[in-house]
Amino acid sequence: MLKINCPVCGNRDETEFSCGGEAHIARPIADNKLTDTAFSEYLFMRDNPKGVFLERWCHTSGCRRWFNLARDTISHEIIEIYPMGQMPKTAKGKKAYQANWRRKSKAEAASKPAKRTVK
Repeated sequence: MLKINCPVCGNRDETEFSCGGEAHIARPIADNKLTDTAFSEYLFMRDNPKGVFLERWCHTSGCRRWFNLARDTISHEIIEIYPMGQMPKTAKGKKAYQANWRRKSKAEAASKPAKRTVK
């Protein structure tokens, strides 16, 4: 069983938490030109790497807060816990973020607003 250090409540058993799946999935903005194939990748494709993986977790039996967690899927070692909306700070977490196939996906590109030029 994992011991997860909730940022609010402290160290607790894994049974008090719910895993919300892969972290850092950027939602395409409504005004996008994605094909059906690219949009279905955003909706349905999830990463399942052997090694460091970034996940969302919720302390469902405690404070009910969501947070991100970098975990090694081989050893189950928790590398770091960090707030929602932030990026990992450890070298392993940053490397896992950059190595994720989503960083190069069309849906990821469509999640950023178009840059406007000022005249």
